Amino acid sequence: MEKILVLDFGGQYNQLIARRVRDHRVYAEILPYTTDLEVIRKNKYKGIIFTGGPNSVYDMSSPHYTKEILSLGIPVLGICYGCQLIAWMCGGEVSTAPVSEYGKIEFVSKSSPLFKNIEEHSTVWMSHTDYISKMPEGFENIGTTQDCPCAAMQNTEKNIYAVQFHPEVTHSQYGAQMLYNFLYEICKCKGDWVMDNFIERTVDELKAEIGDRKVILGLSGGVDSSVAAGLISKAIGKNLTCVFVDQGLMRKDEGDFVEKTFTTLFDMNFVRVNCGESFLKSLRGVTEPEQKRHIIGTEFYKVFWDEIRRQNELGYFAQGTIYPDRIESGKGDADKIKTHHNQVKMPEDIEFLGIIEPLKDLFKDEVRKVGERLGIPKELVWRQPFPGPGLGVRIIGELTEEKIKIVQDADWVLRDEMAKNGYEKNLAQFFCVLPDVKTVGVMGDHRTYDHLIAIRAVTTDDFMTADWARIPYDILAKVSNRITNEVPHINRVVYDITSKPPGTVEWE
Repeated sequence: MEKILVLDFGGQYNQLIARRVRDHRVYAEILPYTTDLEVIRKNKYKGIIFTGGPNSVYDMSSPHYTKEILSLGIPVLGICYGCQLIAWMCGGEVSTAPVSEYGKIEFVSKSSPLFKNIEEHSTVWMSHTDYISKMPEGFENIGTTQDCPCAAMQNTEKNIYAVQFHPEVTHSQYGAQMLYNFLYEICKCKGDWVMDNFIERTVDELKAEIGDRKVILGLSGGVDSSVAAGLISKAIGKNLTCVFVDQGLMRKDEGDFVEKTFTTLFDMNFVRVNCGESFLKSLRGVTEPEQKRHIIGTEFYKVFWDEIRRQNELGYFAQGTIYPDRIESGKGDADKIKTHHNQVKMPEDIEFLGIIEPLKDLFKDEVRKVGERLGIPKELVWRQPFPGPGLGVRIIGELTEEKIKIVQDADWVLRDEMAKNGYEKNLAQFFCVLPDVKTVGVMGDHRTYDHLIAIRAVTTDDFMTADWARIPYDILAKVSNRITNEVPHINRVVYDITSKPPGTVEWE
């Protein structure tokens, strides 16, 4: 299988670059800038992409790499910091730009294999304070902007290309075509990364690896664990046991939906552990967000591991780990893999024959495609991102049974109304937040002093940035009217019109 290396220098878009490459049917993997050159040489990549990053190349504490990588005979594309790094490695000069460029900028391109089938004038997405003040010898300038005299350059003899902007983000008008040109015109890829036979191949591999042994999987009801459960179930049937911990912080009726789905759709053992009361007890009086997250996570795995001990049969442990969970950071701490709820550290007293991670090489959008082919309901396959601590971080302040019910009921109204009017397809994520704020209201002839609910809805392609959704007023009016009439203890509804940045999608 052809492979493209995305060499990460700390860029926020490293995963997005790899996803965009895979969109063009070429497999991409991400490695940190600390990866040894010999590893790269042995992997025989068809091409290498240097990511962006927040540093300055002339600061010697910034991420750098040996110049030998440019002499491997492998085509290279540098993006943003990666562009400046190539210039610096090849003897050019990088300086602080007289004018920084951020956002959408008009770009003028010149003839290049990288810009085949692209208009001379187009819009690109810039984000830089440094620039190439002097091109290295042997390079040709192939693009400019008003404030960046060298916004793109190439050395066709060595197959090295560099752009100051970000072709991987949708704001760059012809970014997808540029990446396509790098893959097919420059790297000469054939495009052999396809999902069509992934299920069959993976099921066969699981059968061979597991045999007649047992497998235990922690099922959250999210996309990743659900698809992992479906794949493993197709391979070993009843030898799979899924443990579903319902901590009482899921959306309304969601626990019942998950149980019904997996007890009717797949051949497996399904164990549901209801522990909402114990979770609330452990969270009593806690208001600090990170402390809530820690307690919820700790309690979840305490319950989960206790159930595993009760199963008491040596076998394999399965996880819904996907590729982004395993990516090492290129921000200077590349020896540490980021902490993620899909990567579980097991207690010392519990032993397994090994770890099963059938989705470990897939991005989320690829996981969804597998889920669709497995016949998993679209409510699970296209489930919106949901925080690991559940509604625990959509309720500001202390958690109580009453507050949980308020958010569940209000959120259900919001989702029901969006499904009815079909507007949900326009949104990347939408939900309700209980800010723990009370306001004066009037219901009938009586004064009220009760909770307000905030609605959060965003549009985004990649969740790196997000814009608040312009939901039509009549839809918002209907949602507000239903919530204040159908959900007890709510007398006011507000709408969050903050984009990311400066805000985040979630409130806590």
